[in-house]
Amino acid sequence: MNFNTKYIAGIGLAAMLSLVSCDKDFDEVNTNPNSPEMVSSSLLLPNIIRNTTNEISGKAWGYGNVVMQQTAKIQFTNEDRYNWGPEGNPYSTFYNSIRDLNNVIEISTAAGQSNYVGIALVLRASLYSFMTDAYGDLPYSEATKAKEDVNYPVFDTQEVIYNGILAELEQANALLGSTAESVEGDILFDGNVVRWKKYANSLRLRMLMRLSDRMNPAAGMQAIVSDPTQYPIFTSNDDQAALQYLQDVPNQHGLYTTRSGSFDEYRLSERMENVLKELEDPRLYAYAQPTNDSGAGVIGTKDDYQGVPNGLADEEALAYSPSGDPTKGGSNFISRVGYLWSCSACTPLANPIGAQAILMSYSELQFVLAEARERGYITTGTAEDYYKNGIESSFAYYKSRYEIINLPQIADKLVVGDAYFAQPEVAYTGSTEEKLSKIGTQKWLALYFSGMEGWYDWRRTDYPKITPGPAAYINTVPVRFMYPSSVQSLNKANYESAIARQGPDAITTRVWWDMD
Repeated sequence: MNFNTKYIAGIGLAAMLSLVSCDKDFDEVNTNPNSPEMVSSSLLLPNIIRNTTNEISGKAWGYGNVVMQQTAKIQFTNEDRYNWGPEGNPYSTFYNSIRDLNNVIEISTAAGQSNYVGIALVLRASLYSFMTDAYGDLPYSEATKAKEDVNYPVFDTQEVIYNGILAELEQANALLGSTAESVEGDILFDGNVVRWKKYANSLRLRMLMRLSDRMNPAAGMQAIVSDPTQYPIFTSNDDQAALQYLQDVPNQHGLYTTRSGSFDEYRLSERMENVLKELEDPRLYAYAQPTNDSGAGVIGTKDDYQGVPNGLADEEALAYSPSGDPTKGGSNFISRVGYLWSCSACTPLANPIGAQAILMSYSELQFVLAEARERGYITTGTAEDYYKNGIESSFAYYKSRYEIINLPQIADKLVVGDAYFAQPEVAYTGSTEEKLSKIGTQKWLALYFSGMEGWYDWRRTDYPKITPGPAAYINTVPVRFMYPSSVQSLNKANYESAIARQGPDAITTRVWWDMD
């Protein structure tokens, strides 16, 4: 072998050894420590909770309060006139978070961390519940499975979805507390596993009631309320699912940093104003601010709070005069929403931690139980006690929030006594229909700024009566969201199958549980 041949052979051998060495260390060398492929459940939870809760809270502001005529718009009134197009969120926001929740379940199951798995199941069930109540049929059994080459998931029926989420909540109740790991990253309940169990079972009661026109919920509801040891539920405002915001960005409540023009588009609805005044209900002072024209300070007299009718055209809404005097019309004569939600650019009384994002309140649960008892679905407790608890806890909640932001002038007003309950419109008397109407009206009042729950519940009960405004584009109140445009284009075949089964993709098409 000559020199050149020996030299070339040596190079080849060195190259082979180098390749072997590179292959051996390839994974270690090419793994970016700043971009890990696997993230712990404790790191995933905060963003999941924050992103989805903020989406729900935002929907209260943009749609929920308006469609339920608790607030009304005085500018760009499309939402108030039901000129709704395809709605892309919460669809995309929630499905992104569900992918992360699936990772939490996978990671924590492998690690034997049942508390994390249970929390993820509760969150996943709540997100699917929110979405299916908004849209109807959805990708469920095949959703978020792109890694398994499922790029065009079928739409499951709402009945299948509800069966699934109810089963997941029951599974979560069994898992939570069955292992001893502490929970980190829980910005909703601070790692309190018992409160997650209470949330899971309270949600089940809400969902069983939602299905009550399709199936008798008595067995499921009674099983929960008759065994608080196995199935704990909210027992006070301290238990409820409400995300507490913080002083610093990005953890302040969402409206605090919005511009004043955007905040001022939404005002007190005349419908809400009238009901609160007719009932001598001091939540008027919590839910709204005195008009600028009144010259009142932090709190005014009852006449210093004025609303605007829902469903007016842009010009009429912006110039509306509560007194009927055209020289006294416009935004200065209409109340903004209350100080808890106010933007910092709107008033020095705004506070970044005043509002909470309410996912489910103790007050709501009490009204669910009041209706369940009145309808005979449960035999535990009395409907009147549940009803009164719902009202009292709503007052107490807002009293505590105004104490937190140091507005005692309002907090001191938020006391409910015998005189309030003695009013014929409030007293728990009358026929079953009259009692259910009173439960529904008080629940509507208490669900202010509670995401879309007021709208979902109204579609089932029709309490209170809601009628479209004079400039509405349709003559009925919307009963669902249209699917996002991206779904129509990217998953067309399954989308078309869903609407063929469910009905036209329109805001007037009822979802499965909404019978009439």
